[in-house]
Amino acid sequence: QKKVKGMRRVIITGPTGAIGMALIRKCIEEETEVTAVCHRGSGRIARIPVSDRVKVVECNLDEMTGLPELLEGKYDVFFHFAWACTAGAGRNDTDVQTRNIRYTMEAVEAAAKLGCECFIGAGSQAENGRVEGKLRADTPTFPETGYGIAKLCAGQMSRIRCAQLGIRHIWFRVLSVYGSYDGEQTMIISSIRKMLRGESPEYTPAEQMWDYLYSEDAAQAFYLAWQSGRDGAVYCLGSGQAKPLREYIEAMRDEISPGIPVTFGSRPYAEKQVMYLCADITELQRDTGFAPRTEFSEGIRETVKWAKQK
Repeated sequence: QKKVKGMRRVIITGPTGAIGMALIRKCIEEETEVTAVCHRGSGRIARIPVSDRVKVVECNLDEMTGLPELLEGKYDVFFHFAWACTAGAGRNDTDVQTRNIRYTMEAVEAAAKLGCECFIGAGSQAENGRVEGKLRADTPTFPETGYGIAKLCAGQMSRIRCAQLGIRHIWFRVLSVYGSYDGEQTMIISSIRKMLRGESPEYTPAEQMWDYLYSEDAAQAFYLAWQSGRDGAVYCLGSGQAKPLREYIEAMRDEISPGIPVTFGSRPYAEKQVMYLCADITELQRDTGFAPRTEFSEGIRETVKWAKQK
């Protein structure tokens, strides 16, 4: 396990989501130089903090093989968040999801050419499918969507290729991360938007047991994994605690406007709804020292502040 020393240089693909943005802020804090690889012409580029430690490079996913030619010098770690079609019907677009696997493999090749000693990929709990019990690296994987199948394959194939290239490989199965810059379609952000407008949101019975992790804590986990994560590790990433979804929704309502009525049970559960989601973070804690630091009430307060500005 290599510790991070001297001037550190990182690459982050797909850097404009909740975890990517938090990771950029973490890198700035740690005096680490960041190259943020963004989709060409993306309106989200404007989100990226202006700093002498941050450089933006425009490169589409299908141009990943040409990335090394756009950059200079050697890098330490390649964080791969970029992924096409992560929500809605696109999750079962088999053509797009198959291409995502190839893009991940091309990202590994780019990492090798750029001298990275470590490749860290963002997988998903969708790799597991529906599970009763805490998710661990050895929990059986029965993905039920094209997205979950592709994430599982990308993690396994990139691990093989990294071993061949002598690059340390770490794969996170991310559960539910929330925070600033999260997708507008997520339950958290869409609920916050409605509540801020004074609307009364409608939900399923919201009895699911759920594990939410604040984006700043997720970024900390990725950064620590680079520093001391185990080669070949699969880390399930969450807070390690599950609560009924209803409690999270009520906490949001209480933060925004305690008087807003919230309707539970007016919507049906989705087909193949995951009813229990919780990460076992024991291995991640043991290998990296990671511990979630942000209570949901605190994280949601910061997320609401951000939503009010956007």
